[in-house]
Amino acid sequence: MVQDIKLERLFELKNKETHTMIDVRSPKEFNEATIPGSINIPIFDNDERAEVGTIYKQVGSNAAKERGLEIFSAKLPEFIKAFRSIQTSKTVFCWRGGMRSKTAATVLDLMGDHAFRLSGGIRSYRQWVVKTLENYQLTAEAYVLNGYTGTGKTILLEKLKKNGYPVIDLEGMASHRGSIFGQIGIKPSNQKDFESLLINDLLAYQNAPFLFMEGESKRIGKVTIPEFLYNHKEAGTQIFINLPMEERVKNILEDYQPWNYPEKFMEAFKLIQKRIHTPIAKEIYEHLSNEEYSAAVQLLLEYYYDPRYEHAAEAFSEDKKVIIDAQTVDEAFDQIQDLLKKAEWNKQKL
Repeated sequence: MVQDIKLERLFELKNKETHTMIDVRSPKEFNEATIPGSINIPIFDNDERAEVGTIYKQVGSNAAKERGLEIFSAKLPEFIKAFRSIQTSKTVFCWRGGMRSKTAATVLDLMGDHAFRLSGGIRSYRQWVVKTLENYQLTAEAYVLNGYTGTGKTILLEKLKKNGYPVIDLEGMASHRGSIFGQIGIKPSNQKDFESLLINDLLAYQNAPFLFMEGESKRIGKVTIPEFLYNHKEAGTQIFINLPMEERVKNILEDYQPWNYPEKFMEAFKLIQKRIHTPIAKEIYEHLSNEEYSAAVQLLLEYYYDPRYEHAAEAFSEDKKVIIDAQTVDEAFDQIQDLLKKAEWNKQKL
């Protein structure tokens, strides 16, 4: 017998044991947004879903159900095999907890392989995300990493997280590096995916005394940071990282790897070309055309990114700023750890 569960019960199962969440919607729907950590075993592929949907609109519900059953019947052995390869307890879901998840759970039950069905589907999850973000009370102190482009802020966040510090990686969740070249080589997240990942981390760190994050504008790629988080970030301790130019260029080249996407880098540069003094812009264009990326990156930093950053940095009061001068990212990381130790010692004194 198919057993429906509410979202709260799904969370309990995930916290209690290894539990697999299975999105039975089409791959296109799954890639647009899903519950983080889910896998996709679709009832219909993208074309099949479109076909059934067209029949539903043009002919009617019964005809669509008949065609859907015909399509699904042909792939039933493969479908059951995919589920039986999962050795954990599991929950299936679709958009609203409708026909697709009901069909999947019923068929599995008939074959002796139990799966829960999420009541309300992913729509109930999305409603929970929106409501939870609206009501979230952020109390942890914010330590915000700032610095010129290429100062290794993302690398530092990764090192901090690896060493057990609470980190909210906004660029990682947005799947965008936060610059005009930021989407190259990666698939940007949409707002739904971003908010799902964000609330997961916020809840995981809700008892943390502080959080690390990177200084970002309110919009990163295709997503927007919630107002409460953006304001909290702006009011936090602003850590400014300074690294030598050659180190910054090296970090950027390692991260972006422009030699793998020369055409895309040229396209992105043309979007900002008019904002750069003409002789310099021409020089950058020539370096990119000749795949002389170190020289191109240095000019972009000196004549485009650095002047804009200097203007933005003036918005913070001096009592909120901490300056870290380092020769390498590793040295900057050590200084951040020293900063935390001093902050904790000062609190103990009080």
